[in-house]
Amino acid sequence: MLVIFESVLPIFLLVLLGALLKRWPLINDSLWDGLEQFGFYVLFPALLFETLAKADFAAMDTGDVSASALAAVGIMSALVLALWRPLNRFGIEGPAFTSIFQTATRWNGFMALAIAEKLSGPVGLTVVAVVMAVIIIPLNVINVAVMIWFSGNGRSLRDFALKIVSNPIILGSAFGVLVNLFRIPVYEPVMTAVELVANSSLGLGLIMVGAGLRVMDALRPQPNVLLGSALKLLVFPLVMAGTALFFGVEGEALVMLILSAAVPTAMNGYILAKQMGGDAPLYAATATVQTVAAVFTIPLVLYFASQLAAG
Repeated sequence: MLVIFESVLPIFLLVLLGALLKRWPLINDSLWDGLEQFGFYVLFPALLFETLAKADFAAMDTGDVSASALAAVGIMSALVLALWRPLNRFGIEGPAFTSIFQTATRWNGFMALAIAEKLSGPVGLTVVAVVMAVIIIPLNVINVAVMIWFSGNGRSLRDFALKIVSNPIILGSAFGVLVNLFRIPVYEPVMTAVELVANSSLGLGLIMVGAGLRVMDALRPQPNVLLGSALKLLVFPLVMAGTALFFGVEGEALVMLILSAAVPTAMNGYILAKQMGGDAPLYAATATVQTVAAVFTIPLVLYFASQLAAG
């Protein structure tokens, strides 16, 4: 357990550094908006493209990994959607429900990749990258659909389609898979430049996660916040473990699959909530509580996963 905790501790130290730097008066606040956009449009897509373009998919059973991830996303989405009517009876309106749904189903790819690299090196990175390649498109489609349906701002099919086809994370993943599967040659200096950008993405991405946190909200969590946190940090890993065992995933791949479900929600969902009429303050508060709680829940989940993988 101590080894696992010490392996993930550097990740959370970078998140803490981001939270401290955000509150340092010598750094202009405008920096963080620019970094957030830079990460969303450049850093993360470059990392996904480079990882997927160079991944050795033949070294693992990507079919079982992919099926497990897709099944877990489908089951988790259905489970949270089933909570709509009982939550609505308790006064939860559509915008708040969209934030509960997003924070329960989205996952922080920066954190998953960083922990996977720390624990398992290239093997871990490849498994998480496969999970990303498989679930990024359906997960974004589902979340955008929920935002459109429950936010009360209209249900435009055109807006829905544009959000999907213009998502830089989806585009970066798709291009990386295409280059890998069809062995499309990439000019070496160009790939080297992409690698340099990708190498800086994990550290900067974690610092940006910290900068986006709302620390005071973690001290006074509301019931909605606790619900979203429990669903993401505890229920989702159990669902992923169940689907992975059902499809026969074993060993390191099993651990990395469960890790992918155990990380906190992605901060880019906050931007989506702001743009599409969701409850953005609730999203930010839940993301903060999840990130703080994950310092303790991720080592526990990884210990459980390692015991499961060992049989």
